[in-house]
Amino acid sequence: MRTYPLLLIGNGAAVPRALLRKLAKEANCILAVDGGANYALQAAVWPNALIGDLDSASADAQKYLRARTIHISWQENTDLEKALHWAVEHQFPGVTLVDFIGKRWDFSIGNLLTCAKWADKLDIRLIGQRRVVYPLVSGGVFKCRPDKRVSIIPLETCTNVTLKGFKYPLNRARLELGTTRSLSNQTTGNEFEVKFTRGRMLVYQEF
Repeated sequence: MRTYPLLLIGNGAAVPRALLRKLAKEANCILAVDGGANYALQAAVWPNALIGDLDSASADAQKYLRARTIHISWQENTDLEKALHWAVEHQFPGVTLVDFIGKRWDFSIGNLLTCAKWADKLDIRLIGQRRVVYPLVSGGVFKCRPDKRVSIIPLETCTNVTLKGFKYPLNRARLELGTTRSLSNQTTGNEFEVKFTRGRMLVYQEF
């Protein structure tokens, strides 16, 4: 069972404040990643700490969180990588990322690939408005609603891919980088399963 006790709030396109507050209530710990502190405070969500160099955080956010700022001396790494490293060091099993996709395409793509890189150390989900992305290095079972779109996007060759709970199931298929075979599938019930023996992928789900 995947669990996501840590919430990271980024500086991408903001989700509705009600969704951010809901995710905050479900989390055991909330970490604002630099400019994500602005969105958090605007939504009346109070982070336990802030991580980053403060170059995107507003004056109010800096005033509120300066004493709770976590400094990690990795100048060559992004604030997101620093936050994921902190999560692993503090033994969080899983993390929810919100407001990390949108605004700039380069940052959005970079954040997705960063999360895929860390997926063998943490269960990660990136949540946007009415959609979620799971970077995977192993399979899992996921809750859903019927008749919702799910796309499987391999980032490298994925072997023995089996999909259950879909209109178009797969059984021990081989999916290569760039395939369109596994795009725009459709759920049939209240959960779906993705299994594979090797590879790295993104699972995109609408809800």
